Amino acid sequence: MPDPLDFTGKSVLVIGGSSGIGNGIAQGFRERGAEVIVTGTRPDAGDYLEAEDSDFSGIDYAQLNVTGRDAVEALAQQIGAVDVLIQSQGIVRYGKREFAREGWDEVIDVNLNSVMDCARAFHDGLTERGGSMVVVSSVASFTATLGNPAYGASKAGAASLVKSLGEAWARDGVRVNGIAPGLVPTKLTTVTTEHPDRRDGALASIPLRRFGTPADMAGAALFLASPLASYMTGQTLVVDGGLTLS
Repeated sequence: MPDPLDFTGKSVLVIGGSSGIGNGIAQGFRERGAEVIVTGTRPDAGDYLEAEDSDFSGIDYAQLNVTGRDAVEALAQQIGAVDVLIQSQGIVRYGKREFAREGWDEVIDVNLNSVMDCARAFHDGLTERGGSMVVVSSVASFTATLGNPAYGASKAGAASLVKSLGEAWARDGVRVNGIAPGLVPTKLTTVTTEHPDRRDGALASIPLRRFGTPADMAGAALFLASPLASYMTGQTLVVDGGLTLS
């Protein structure tokens, strides 16, 4: 029997795959034989190696600012059709900056508007390949985010978009699903994971008593993009160690 998690010969594009969860997902697909391209905002992959815990071994890099809508379309033209599109771009603004118009617009543009822009740009190629798309949102999609209204709203919107596109694109043979990570130590979560008191409190609220890892999210993404999930579309898997169970 063929291995359903063997992606040899498949092309995978990870938007926001230069660091954190996206980079872990990219390496997960690479380890399973896929040809992987990741995007980031910096001119070159080497710009991430000192500042980020990133791994570019065996994967290709393309610069992309997802707020540049012409840039998204240009990348789609450059790369062509892919079998799997992973959308893992995201930003957050602390210090109540998301309550102001500028901070709100900035976060919504990256975390929600660009998800639809990328989906639109790569739709035809996914249809051609009978491919799938996986959108990385957050458990913030389903809970209040006291100091980050734009982050919470954008992630809730992304999870809703998974449902809508899952239904709309089923007729095209394209499956659309999502992952809602819990607490994973990345540059977006250092306000919690690198603050001793907040870190301990967060760990105490997770039934599995550990933070998630990019590899944990890669496992979920591999499953959703594989034949094992061939009858799933429009669903967002919560991968949070039990954080949101109570």
